[in-house]
Amino acid sequence: MVKLLENTFRIVNIGLVNELMLMCDKMDINIWEVIDAAKTKPYGFMPFYPGPGVGGHCIPVDPIYLSWKARMQGFEARFIDLASQVNSEMPHYVVNKVTEALNYRRKPVRCSKILIMGVAYKKDVKDLRESPALEIIDILLEKGALVSYYDSHLPYLKIGKINLKGLKFGKNAFRDSDCVVIVTDHSGIDYKFVAENSDLVVDTRNILKGIKSKRNIVRI
Repeated sequence: MVKLLENTFRIVNIGLVNELMLMCDKMDINIWEVIDAAKTKPYGFMPFYPGPGVGGHCIPVDPIYLSWKARMQGFEARFIDLASQVNSEMPHYVVNKVTEALNYRRKPVRCSKILIMGVAYKKDVKDLRESPALEIIDILLEKGALVSYYDSHLPYLKIGKINLKGLKFGKNAFRDSDCVVIVTDHSGIDYKFVAENSDLVVDTRNILKGIKSKRNIVRI
């Protein structure tokens, strides 16, 4: 129960900040600036950050188990169920952001070359379990996009019957893409180089914060 509480605390707060991000997006407010300001309070606030979804073996799974166990006792865990719903919709939101960004440049998703940066469920690991990147890639493929990826920890990727080989990091990978989507912000990557050599970047982790050239950067 202690472990379930820990992971439920995290999924609920991630769901909350993701919902606030969706709300701020509608109100044209930068959620990242809001969080940065809120965390200057010296007590009573713990920052959580929005993202493309939750992954791993624990956070997406354990709270669902707890909710199921509660229903067996006639109890509805509403916070858990709502947070899980919000988080599960984030990959679709990311794809919608990519679609909007391409449409603004008069390009359809279909046949556009989309490069996914990072496919592991979190930075600096090679664990794919429940990674939101997999669903994002799957949705883009269904929409007819030409998807490639780069992940220094995972040189090969299999999604259903589709096998993908990771691209090499370099100017050609970015310049040949219609859109680069930063899903997992692995360390040791020159993200300024990525931004400068890409026509369009959708940043789901705010890793490009502070980069001066913002004309081609779209943040969630």
